[in-house]
Amino acid sequence: MTHIFRGVGAGHGHGSPAAAGSAGGRYVRPLWISLGVLLAFLVLEVVVGVATSSLALLSDAGHMFTDVLGVGMSLAAISAARGAGPTDRRTFGLYRGEVLAALANAALLCGVAGWVVVEAVRRFAAPPDVPGLPLMLTAAAGLAANVVVLLLLRDGARESLNVRGARLEVLADLLGSVGVLLAGAVTLLTGWAYADPIVAIAIGLFVVPRAVGLGRQAVRILVQAAPAHVDLPRVRSELGALAGVRDVHDVHVWTLTSGMEVGTAHLSIHAGADPGAVLSAARHLLADGHGLTHFTVQVEPPGADRHCAELAW
Repeated sequence: MTHIFRGVGAGHGHGSPAAAGSAGGRYVRPLWISLGVLLAFLVLEVVVGVATSSLALLSDAGHMFTDVLGVGMSLAAISAARGAGPTDRRTFGLYRGEVLAALANAALLCGVAGWVVVEAVRRFAAPPDVPGLPLMLTAAAGLAANVVVLLLLRDGARESLNVRGARLEVLADLLGSVGVLLAGAVTLLTGWAYADPIVAIAIGLFVVPRAVGLGRQAVRILVQAAPAHVDLPRVRSELGALAGVRDVHDVHVWTLTSGMEVGTAHLSIHAGADPGAVLSAARHLLADGHGLTHFTVQVEPPGADRHCAELAW
């Protein structure tokens, strides 16, 4: 006898996609405005950075580019949830597209940061003359853009994990803008040519751990590793302790995309145990005790689990 359930919050939607009423879906307009603001100041930083030969400003522009990607990925995830639902060929929709974009973002970040550090080291031999005033004015404009975006995404970050991730990207970029301001002030007041490459190296080294962390999270999802916050031995133990359960096997938990954990488990029950009662108890345990609201449970009466024992994987 096989029973399958969908936990609390994993109901079916008809008509308008479910994402239209999600927390992230309610903040599409602030996300689009934020994307426009960041793009405008990204172009400004690149133009001034090239014109003034400021590596610090160009490295900060690279950092702001990650903010653009972060906000863009948030919008892409919401759009995918709205317009590309599950099909017979893509039963989970296109949620993994966000993960692939994050992995590409991480690789690009590492490449940009590596180039910035190498170029900055080369400049120590013959640092170019970087005008401090344009550097400071442009960095101040970028800092203002970050503040505007932080305010736009403040409410959404309280409700949506997706929006919160985009806001954290922008918040981290504030440090880069402050660093460029510092380099500009030192150059303007003292004429010390090494301030620009030193700040560029600091920004590059600051980006690398974030990029590596982002890539590690993306790879964990792509290889279907168990979510770090899920204590799988405890889940298995608590399922096995349910009344009527004889054995627990084939327990799998993985992440579909950020904030969406799914899983499966097979429960062998004793003769005379009520499958419906076991199923209900497992549902409450997984959803209420572990936050696993989209979980497929197979309840197997005595003898029905022989096929599972024959599986090699």
